[in-house]
Amino acid sequence: MYHLTVKRILTLYIIREISSLFLLGIVIFTLVLLMGRLITLTDLVVSHGVPLADVSRMVLYLVPSFLVFTIPMAFLLAVLLAFGRLSADNEIVVIKASGVSLIQMLPPVIVCALVAVLLALGASTIGVPWGNSAFKELSFQILKRNITATIREKTFWDDIPGVVMYTDQYEEQSRTLKGVVIHDGRNPDLPMTIFARDGAVSSEPGSQALLLSLHDGSIHIAGSGGLYRLVHFGEYSMTVGEKGSGTELSRNEPDMWLSELQRKIDDPGTSVKNRLKTVAEFHSRFTFPCASLVFAILAVPLGIQNRRAGKSGGFTVSIAIILVYYVLMSVVRTLAERGVVHPAVALWIPNLVFLGMGLFFIRMASLERRIPLVPLRRVLDYFRRAT
Repeated sequence: MYHLTVKRILTLYIIREISSLFLLGIVIFTLVLLMGRLITLTDLVVSHGVPLADVSRMVLYLVPSFLVFTIPMAFLLAVLLAFGRLSADNEIVVIKASGVSLIQMLPPVIVCALVAVLLALGASTIGVPWGNSAFKELSFQILKRNITATIREKTFWDDIPGVVMYTDQYEEQSRTLKGVVIHDGRNPDLPMTIFARDGAVSSEPGSQALLLSLHDGSIHIAGSGGLYRLVHFGEYSMTVGEKGSGTELSRNEPDMWLSELQRKIDDPGTSVKNRLKTVAEFHSRFTFPCASLVFAILAVPLGIQNRRAGKSGGFTVSIAIILVYYVLMSVVRTLAERGVVHPAVALWIPNLVFLGMGLFFIRMASLERRIPLVPLRRVLDYFRRAT
């Protein structure tokens, strides 16, 4: 009875220790990743008069794509700091002296890891496609509403992806242009440069597209193999964006739901290259969230051994592990998309590698042996010198 009470108290104690650090880590890491986007979004408010409410919605739509990465990062840091503090305060020694082994300390960590996995899975499978699609739709709506505020005379305007426009004169009220030069690089095989005496900008009703009506000009088309074409026109209409109504915006793999990815994989018309890319995206929706479970096994023995370095040491160790993990993940994803290794195998290799390392470290720590971390120490020393 006494032993069960001790284990129950210890379980709640470890969960509470990890949870507080985990939530704090999510907030900090997410804010750090958002900083780059916040600078761009702030410019929309200051320079283009976009309402703050719209910018706040855009930030909200971006958060799920960051949570997929920040949840495993925050959980790794939380476990390292929690067990590092327990070890530094000699609480690990007291716990072991009370008859609780290192293996018996793992269940509360695994429980926390499963919660982190579920949160990351929700962000990956539901939050990311919802957020990316909503972000694209809102961005284009803002572009259409603020088209007059973004075009400037004698300035290269590139707010539309793949299109760069220059105009000598622009009448904001009538949305008319004079002395227009447009480079359309949306088709990299046949880039076009368009010159026009004048033109006008408008929105297609019930559509997500912008319409450029140009007059008295020429189109210069250059292609591979020395291909060159020159076309003169009296009137030319150029549609920018996606035709159709509602949310019919172009969608790539990160914007798709799992069912859409599966349909694209099963579609006989999908090319081999696109199929490999889609399969890789499908499996990445699960591999990144499962990293929290792998980091749980890896971080416990490292946190216990890292007793002297304190919180700064735990933060440095977590950054080093995350760096190695995501570099390895990028490498295997490239191999998967090129067909060198099947995506169903390649995308799980980093998790299996780090899981094997974690089990080895757990065994070493259980036997009271020093974990051989010479390569990791070199990486940590490099980070300390750099900072």
